[in-house]
Amino acid sequence: MTATTNQTRIEADPHLPVVRIIREFDAARERVFRAWVDRDLVARWLGPKRSEMRIDTWEARTGGGYRYAAFMDGEEVARFFGSFHEVRAPERLVQTFTWEGMPDGVSLDTMTFEDLGDGRTRVTSVSVVDSIEGRDAIMASGMEVGVNEGYEKLDALLAEA
Repeated sequence: MTATTNQTRIEADPHLPVVRIIREFDAARERVFRAWVDRDLVARWLGPKRSEMRIDTWEARTGGGYRYAAFMDGEEVARFFGSFHEVRAPERLVQTFTWEGMPDGVSLDTMTFEDLGDGRTRVTSVSVVDSIEGRDAIMASGMEVGVNEGYEKLDALLAEA
């Protein structure tokens, strides 16, 4: 299979407190889904290239939870936590997401994994927050760097034999 450069679309509806991220991957849906729920794989791709993820808790099952921290140059720069509301392999993942720096800013994130055939998968992530201001804060946070670079790391991980 020839690797392609896949573009990430990050969209914010001007009238709704929603952020949508759409990305295609050159791997079968089961492999992409596994990369989202396997603790060791998540730690390898999540976040910007120069960051390291250290996962404290990871129970990727319906009713489970997670907690992890991002490090840059050996220093903790952010900590996140949430709950897995639904884990339905290999098609759907629903979770909450909270950055400890803004504990009242919880989002509800739904990821769907669409089999495109020919060993390709489209992941659509929809994050719902409590206000337009919260959505705008997410969009202004620089999150697109972490999303884009993380997905590039995921591309490399998925290309491994």
